[in-house]
Amino acid sequence: MVLEKVNTPDDVKKLSFEEMKALAGEMRELIIKKVNTTGGHMGPNLGIVEATIALHYVFNSPVDKIIYDVSHQCYPHKILTGRKEGFTNPDKYHVYTGYTAPEESEHDWFKIGHTSTSVSLACGVAKARDLKGEVGNTIALIGDGSLSGGEALEGLDNAGSYKGNIIVIVNDNDMSIAENHGGLYDNLKLLRNTDGKAECNFFKSLGFDYYYVNEGNNVEKLVEIFKKVKDADHPVLVHIRTLKGCGLEVAEQNKEAFHWILPGTLDEQKEPVEFVENYTSLTRQYILDKTKEDKTVIAVNAGTPGVFGFDYDFRNTLGKQYTDVGIAEEHAVAYSSALAKCGAKPIFAVMSSFIQRTYDQMSQDLCLNDSPITMLVYWGGISSADATHLCTFDIPLISNIPNMVYLAPTNKEEYLAMLDWSLNQTKHPVAIRVPNVPLVSTGMEDKTDYSILNKFKLVEKGDKVAIIGVGNFFELGKQVKDYIQEKLGIGATLINPCFMTGVDEELLENLKKDHKLVITLEDGELDGGFGEKITRFYGNSDMKVLNYGAKKEFTDRVSLDELYSRYRLTKEQIVEDIEKTL
Repeated sequence: MVLEKVNTPDDVKKLSFEEMKALAGEMRELIIKKVNTTGGHMGPNLGIVEATIALHYVFNSPVDKIIYDVSHQCYPHKILTGRKEGFTNPDKYHVYTGYTAPEESEHDWFKIGHTSTSVSLACGVAKARDLKGEVGNTIALIGDGSLSGGEALEGLDNAGSYKGNIIVIVNDNDMSIAENHGGLYDNLKLLRNTDGKAECNFFKSLGFDYYYVNEGNNVEKLVEIFKKVKDADHPVLVHIRTLKGCGLEVAEQNKEAFHWILPGTLDEQKEPVEFVENYTSLTRQYILDKTKEDKTVIAVNAGTPGVFGFDYDFRNTLGKQYTDVGIAEEHAVAYSSALAKCGAKPIFAVMSSFIQRTYDQMSQDLCLNDSPITMLVYWGGISSADATHLCTFDIPLISNIPNMVYLAPTNKEEYLAMLDWSLNQTKHPVAIRVPNVPLVSTGMEDKTDYSILNKFKLVEKGDKVAIIGVGNFFELGKQVKDYIQEKLGIGATLINPCFMTGVDEELLENLKKDHKLVITLEDGELDGGFGEKITRFYGNSDMKVLNYGAKKEFTDRVSLDELYSRYRLTKEQIVEDIEKTL
């Protein structure tokens, strides 16, 4: 095997073209086996193998700095930069993160997991190099799907006018996670169809010296062009046409489904998976029903339809009542705000981790204008995810913007009632934190009037201790209540707040009469979160308050059990704290 003699980028430089072609095949076998075992990004990594080999053959990393956008495509890079054991040894499959990580290797420059960042980062890297009088190439590798992001466009605009070495490689496989959206992609198609010779060229208009490689999975062609642009003293852009999922037929044919896969996806499925209703399927059906009833209802998402179950059939059924803006969450918020202002009923679905990009738009374009959109926030909560995809920060981020109403349903019936209210009210922007737990159904219609803002639900009346369980952690609140009764003989009060953007002053005031302690449980960061609102309310009283949630930190693939223990989020730890406090 060629791979046996490749441990560093220097080893790649010693290979013949035939050996590099063989190496590409060996790397693909490793990636397919590992990703099918662990889950992760399949298509993007398979499509960039030859380009990665060519990069390390021509350039001199880490003196020449390669910056990966979103780093969905960094597995080949990791294999060639001293981390191949993470792909050859199943016992070490989880040693290395799925994204670039400077703590792992000197060949990684940034921790990256969000998209459209590489060109902006490369601009800073190039400028620092020149300020310090150093030498070396600065290379940004960005996929065509990432080009729709605002930061990518800002970065390209600045990089194109830079007076020095900066090389941008556009990996064009005619796909984002799903299909691309936006006028820019018409120009990419034109460039592909004309072998890069079309007079209308977006990249040239920004000031780049432009090169096109039609055979982006041909290592010889790539080496030739990379040698040509190496050490350029001006901005250069190399546009390479690749095949997403290259080398795995099912991934080539099903590019969207194989962008990211679950463990065992390639294994033979002996029995059909039984359908189990969850909040994702519930939302999908709700939107399908509402778009049939009302032509002004429109679903909006920003380049990640699979997260929400918005598959091809769903998108096709909705037709003009569906918009994918591409990877452009900022635009999605402003677009939804304008839709609502003009009488439409947008439902914008977004992952918690990605809503972080939209703070200014939420504040200015949306909330300042009080546009009545419905924003569904998915996957919110403490998780064992990579540091780049944590979803613990949405409550502080969203709940402290004026005019925003942020709701936390605890069961199916509440969720549907909140959706109906949000979709039909016209006063405020409403965000709903889609429960990130197994579906709970009470079997009873929720008739709550959510137009009475910040009205908490008193689920069970007790004394001495009040438990406020927010959204995902309402069930934990129930467990704590039962455990308090068992261990301390106290019949605690249980409260479902529903709202995370304000407090029920009347209810909280009444608790002072016969309660000594209030505890809050929230599935997210405590700093700036819901619990602090309760603590602040009781700040000038004798009421004691304990807040439970996540610390302000970036965790990286830490198990939920460990995190819950660290944050004292087990019923045993919470009741222990209650006993000490009382």
